[in-house]
Amino acid sequence: MSDVALELASITKRFGGLTALDGASLQARRGTVHALLGENGAGKTTLMRIAFGMLRPDSGSIIVDGRNRSFASPNDAISAGIGMVHQHFTLVPAMTVAENIALGGRGRFRPAQVRDAILALSERTGLAVDPSARIEDLPTGAQQRVEILKALSRDAKILILDEPTAVLTPTESRELLQRARELVRNGGTAILITHKLRDALEFADDITVLRRGSTVWTGGAAEATEEALVAAMLGGERVNAEMEPAGRTTTDRSTTVLSLENVCVRDVNGVERLRSVSLAVHAGEIVGIAGVEGNGQHELLRVLAGRMHISSGEVRIPTVVGFIPEDRHRDALIQDFSLRDNVALLGAGTRRGVVSWTAIASQTRELIRDYDVRASDELTSVRTLSGGNQQKLVVGREIEGSQTALVAENPSRGLDVQATAAVHARILAARDAGMAVVIYSSDLDEVLALAERIVAVHAGNVTEPPREYEAIGRAMLGLPVT
Repeated sequence: MSDVALELASITKRFGGLTALDGASLQARRGTVHALLGENGAGKTTLMRIAFGMLRPDSGSIIVDGRNRSFASPNDAISAGIGMVHQHFTLVPAMTVAENIALGGRGRFRPAQVRDAILALSERTGLAVDPSARIEDLPTGAQQRVEILKALSRDAKILILDEPTAVLTPTESRELLQRARELVRNGGTAILITHKLRDALEFADDITVLRRGSTVWTGGAAEATEEALVAAMLGGERVNAEMEPAGRTTTDRSTTVLSLENVCVRDVNGVERLRSVSLAVHAGEIVGIAGVEGNGQHELLRVLAGRMHISSGEVRIPTVVGFIPEDRHRDALIQDFSLRDNVALLGAGTRRGVVSWTAIASQTRELIRDYDVRASDELTSVRTLSGGNQQKLVVGREIEGSQTALVAENPSRGLDVQATAAVHARILAARDAGMAVVIYSSDLDEVLALAERIVAVHAGNVTEPPREYEAIGRAMLGLPVT
C-alpha cells in the first residue's frame, strides 16, 4: 500500500474568469498531520472541497491510497474514507446533536443507539458533547466539536479540518490538535487548513503553502520557520500594519460610552448567563474580554452591542454600535446579497428616510479598496468571496459605519497574517480616534496585543484581573487572583 494516503496532483479549477487553482498539488502521508497554509483567497478551501467531492476539478488527479478516484459528491469521498470539518458549520440549528450526527446516515434513526455511539466516540476522542442538546443552544466551540464527531462517526481515515481552532480557546485548541495527533498515530491522516503558523509548526509533520492557486512550498515542518512560511505565503510582500495616521486624539477617557449596571441575562431555559454585571467602557480605550467558551462572554458582547435583551439591570449604549460577530454567516451577512446590499444592512432597524444607493455603492467601493476585499466590484455576490474576504467586508463595514463604539468577537477569524495585522491596525486607529472598543478573542494573545484593560468572565460573573497571563488564566477559571 502506498505511503501517501491522499494526493492531489496538478489540480486546476476556474470559476468563470477567475482561476482559483492553477496546477495545485499536495501529498498527505499516512500517519501524519499535514498543514495547508496560504493567505486569504489562495485556494486552500477550494482544493480541499475538491478532495471532499464538493467541487469537480477542471483538470488534475485525485489519488486515494494509490488509486485514482473521481468524486461526484461528498458521499463518494466519505465512502473512500475522507471526512471534512468545514470552517462554516453545516449543522441544522433546530435539531439535536444526535439528530445532526445521524443525519445522512443509513437505516432507521434509533435515538438510544445513536446516543450511546456518540457518548462512546466522545469518550474515545475527548470531544465531550450532550447528544440531546439542540445545536442552536450550543456555543460555537461545542458546535465545532459536533462537526468533528460527525465526520469521525463516518469512519473517516483522512480527516480534513478547515480552520478548526478559529473559534476555540487556547486550551481547547491544543486539546483538539493533540486529538488529531492521536488520530494519525493509529494510521489516520489529518489535513489542517490554518492561518496559525505556530500550530502548523508545532503539530504538523508536513506543510504545503499555496499562493494564488499554486503550490509554492512543501516540506517537513521541522525544516520550516515562521519567516520562511510568511515569505512563501506572501511572495516576498512585506506584512504591513501601517495605516494612514489617525493621530491620537485628546479624547477625555472619563467619557463613558458603554455602561452596564447590575445586568442579568437568563436564557430560554431560565439559566442565568450573566449575573449582576457592571462594566463601563470609555471613549478612546479598548477593553478585552477573556473567558472559556460558554461562561457568558457571548451574552456579554451582545448586550454591549445592543443585540440581546436583558432580564434585569440597566444598559446605556449608543443608538448604533458596530458589531463584528464570530459567525459572520449567521449574524453579519446575507450571502446571496451583493457587497453593496450587505453594507446597506449597517444600522438596519434604526435608519430612517430614503436609502441613497449611489452613496452606499461609493462607500462599498471604498471598503473594497481600503480593506483589500478581493471582489471585482460592489455588486459581486458575497457568497462568491472567500471566508477571509467576507470577514474583511464585515470588519470594514462595522468600523467605518460606527461613530462611537465597536464590539468585536474574534475579529481576525479566518484571516491570514497580513490581513490580521491590517485589522488590528484599524481597531487601534478607531480607538485613537476616540471610539470605545470591546474585543473578545479565543486567542488570548490577540486580546493582550490590543486591550489596555482585561475583563474576565466566569460562570456569568465579571472580574478585572491584572494584565498577566497567570492572573487572567486563574480569573477565567474562577480561581482567586493573588
